[in-house]
Amino acid sequence: MKYLMFVVADPTGEESDLDVVAWVNDLDARGVRLHGDRLRPVEDATTVRVRNGEVIVTDGPFTDSKEWIAGYDLLECESLDEAVAVALGHPMAQQGAIEVRQLWPLDLADSSERGSL
Repeated sequence: MKYLMFVVADPTGEESDLDVVAWVNDLDARGVRLHGDRLRPVEDATTVRVRNGEVIVTDGPFTDSKEWIAGYDLLECESLDEAVAVALGHPMAQQGAIEVRQLWPLDLADSSERGSL
């Protein structure tokens, strides 16, 4: 099963001496981490909305928050328990937070799923 792991930065998190590069190299070698990357700082975000036919493009994040998504990793795990164990090993589990979600493949043939994003 595929899981998306959001790496959340939180300025109230603990300091950690864990090595992100070592974590990435280990998961890549085991074939658990399929892809991942950092994101540019929240100040570089652009938010896009359409309301009543009007396009609204604004600089910055959608919400005003002290936490922000700093990166992501796409994982291939046997279960949610395995994905959680992988997330626990990420340095940002101490310095911020890790959100893990199983991918929910979009079946375009099933019209009941259209618009449910």
